[in-house]
Amino acid sequence: MRSPPLLSVEFPVLKSQPMPIPKTKSAIARAKKIKLLLFDVDGVLTDGKLYIFPLPAPGQSSSKDEGEFGPVLEVKGFHAHDGMGISIAHLAGLKTGLITKRVSATVALRGRDLKMEYVRQGMHDKRAAFEEILRESGFSASEAAYVGDDVIDLSVMRRCGLAIAVANARAEVKREAHYVTIHSGGEGAARDAVEFILKAQGKWKQIVEQYIGERSGKSST
Repeated sequence: MRSPPLLSVEFPVLKSQPMPIPKTKSAIARAKKIKLLLFDVDGVLTDGKLYIFPLPAPGQSSSKDEGEFGPVLEVKGFHAHDGMGISIAHLAGLKTGLITKRVSATVALRGRDLKMEYVRQGMHDKRAAFEEILRESGFSASEAAYVGDDVIDLSVMRRCGLAIAVANARAEVKREAHYVTIHSGGEGAARDAVEFILKAQGKWKQIVEQYIGERSGKSST
């Protein structure tokens, strides 16, 4: 019996799949138009951790029955690099603000210290808060950037001109962002956003020198 002829099978050469093209070009074009920079708070200006301490009400001892809660103190940590970045953003003429679902005296104090023009707390509908800020500021959506980290931020990110996600944002948020920061939330992400925008606008070096000059008592060149 003759053996059946051998079949010649050609296997396709496997090639590595190309990496997705970064949105850098689109993001730079969008960043050039930005005049208003808004941030989420928890997970963006902070690392997302919440420190909540129960406080006794006036006239009450601290040994209340377990399960009964009075006033609480909510504490958050902010990064100095972000504060510097926001100060530089103001020097460059950008308006800044924050939109957060939670309400905290710590956030109100931070917003005041950084001289943010728009501080919106207790905002369960962030899109509505964003629209209100646009009306108040007179800017268009394409002139606004927003930095977020979780799905609650997507309603604003889908509407604004430049959507920015922090490095440790949820995957769904990163997918819809035009730019993803190098640093994580609470570790310099806001500073990354400021630098990206001002570098796209060709202002970064000049503004930094101006900032240094003003604080050293010398005029910038």
